[in-house]
Amino acid sequence: MTQDHGLFGPDSVTWRVHLEPVMWVGGFRALLLQSLHPRVMRGTYQNSALFDPKKAWSRFQRTVEYVGVRTFGATADVERVAGRVRRLHASLTGFDPDTGDTFRLDHPSHLLWVHATEIDSYAQIARRSGLLDDDGVERYLRESVRAARVIGLDDAPSSRAEMREYIESVRPELAMTDEARKAVGNLFAPRSEAPTQVQVAVPLIATLSLTTLPRWARRLYGLPGVPPTDLGATATLRALRTTTRMLPDIPAPPNIQEARRLVREATTPTRRWTPRLLIS
Repeated sequence: MTQDHGLFGPDSVTWRVHLEPVMWVGGFRALLLQSLHPRVMRGTYQNSALFDPKKAWSRFQRTVEYVGVRTFGATADVERVAGRVRRLHASLTGFDPDTGDTFRLDHPSHLLWVHATEIDSYAQIARRSGLLDDDGVERYLRESVRAARVIGLDDAPSSRAEMREYIESVRPELAMTDEARKAVGNLFAPRSEAPTQVQVAVPLIATLSLTTLPRWARRLYGLPGVPPTDLGATATLRALRTTTRMLPDIPAPPNIQEARRLVREATTPTRRWTPRLLIS
């Protein structure tokens, strides 16, 4: 019987990318980019427990669980968690103090920004850490459209060119808001029920993630957008990936453990047996 691997599977680039520990940097990079969209940030700030120190860790764990199920879960599990997210977003609204407008959190333009910045961040970190080459990035972006559809998007960038064009088109709307400052401040000084080692690691990951942002995004955060920062961030990502690949696997749910096994089987070259000739 064919096993149900959901949206992707062991032959996908997506599984290879999301099994790498260095992708935590991609996740934080996505949060930093998403925070620069005023309405997305305000809608999240007004509705999410991520900004409550007593609830932030459990809320963050639910987000990680969703991405894990979406990526590695069977079809029924993907539909279950995606349906829950769609229903939640459909029930929430945000308020824009600049215009006085009330807006839906599940507006397609907001969903697309969150999706695109997440996917672009994973792709950028995978490329700069040495995990993927240009062709691998293109394939990853093509596969990512499947993840967009489960949250209700009919279309999303599916190539590097389309992703660049889309992000450039949104740049005029981006700005640093008070909500974004508070959100980013929480990343660098977490106060929550998270384990101590997590509270130590999060600011370090957030700092590296900040240096991987595009130069224009770093400038919006009040940081210098200069080429040496790009070179240093890329070198750090490559060293980090090399280091983490030598460490034991961190504990993970059964579906991710199974994904690790299948990907390793798919990427490990098969050793062919060659008979030895006996010469008398």
